[in-house]
Amino acid sequence: MTANPDGPPLGVAVLGHAFMGKAHSNAWRNVSAFYPGGPAVAQRVLAGRDPHGVAADAARYGWAEGSTDWRAVLARDDVQIVDICTPGHLHAELAVAALEAGKHVIVEKPLANSVAEAELMAAAARSARAAGVHAMVGFNYRRVPALALARQLIAEGRIGTVRQVRIAYLQDWLADDAAPMTWRLRRETAGSGALGDLASHAVDQIHFLLGARVTSVSATLNTFVDTRQGPDGPEPVTVDDAAWATLRLDSGAVASLEVTRMATGRKNALRIEVYGSGGHLSFDLERLNELHYYDAGAPPGLAGAARILVTEQSHPYLQAWWPPGHVLGWDHTFTSQAADFLAAVVAGSAPSPSFEDGLAVQKVLDAMVRSAAQGGTAVVLAGPGSRHDLSATGATDAS
Repeated sequence: MTANPDGPPLGVAVLGHAFMGKAHSNAWRNVSAFYPGGPAVAQRVLAGRDPHGVAADAARYGWAEGSTDWRAVLARDDVQIVDICTPGHLHAELAVAALEAGKHVIVEKPLANSVAEAELMAAAARSARAAGVHAMVGFNYRRVPALALARQLIAEGRIGTVRQVRIAYLQDWLADDAAPMTWRLRRETAGSGALGDLASHAVDQIHFLLGARVTSVSATLNTFVDTRQGPDGPEPVTVDDAAWATLRLDSGAVASLEVTRMATGRKNALRIEVYGSGGHLSFDLERLNELHYYDAGAPPGLAGAARILVTEQSHPYLQAWWPPGHVLGWDHTFTSQAADFLAAVVAGSAPSPSFEDGLAVQKVLDAMVRSAAQGGTAVVLAGPGSRHDLSATGATDAS
């Protein structure tokens, strides 16, 4: 099912109306204005469980109506795209049902709460693709212009052979012991804590920037505050607050990873450093319009990392936005993501990142959990049905 860019608008439904539902709603409201070459979209319906909340948010974010019945939304003939922004435990059921209903689907990261769910979703996406129905996972940081430029420079060999990567995603919204319980701290709804929430982005960036895959990990997980105040009293925190890992890639590179929601004073610091035989690149999401580039081939006495302000029209994604020097923000990445998805739908091509990419990330997260639980190095699953092998320290098979 491809779309005609000159035809009637594609109807969009967003399932979930909280934080990510708001971000995605903003993208659908703006995508046709900033990317006019794609098909027009119509904001048909915003869905959620709270009838009063979803009705208010639908009006606020520009949706034609709100709904509390996602199955009825999937049955609508005027909805061609379903954008899933719910907690992770709902992703698999909603995505598979939407694909089977013939809807193009975007699922906010992480793809699922487990490898089994992610494999189910990837299989459904493969089946749907044969009928021209497309699916994508929402790793929006792929649409940060500075990171897209970094990928380009690495692919061009500007920093030589990549040897090491350091990546840390640091937040502090749980640093206060008195911070209340949320669904993100319950394993049954979130799947994991900082691991799925933040490490999913970090692992996807390693895959995206290097064009390589993680093959094995050695990881440690920690929960610093094991009880939080819930609506009915204290509740146990059943997910991790922070995670650390060493990751080996099939390219031969090695990455160190740290993610935490307990880094006091760090609000949304995704920090990436990529070191190659001929230079390095570094990036910080809290300064997302900047990329630092060090060229080891610079003349002696002139070597030093150059600060690139990634706002030129020649830089990735900037053609849609502002004159040079007028910086972009976090929200712009979702609009560019929606535009890329629409372009793929129109072309009848597979959007990126795919559910297969989301599954690859989920397998790395799974390996980190196994490594932390049993000790040793966990080998990343090669494919459906592969054994969950642990090696290097004599740990037993976890399958």
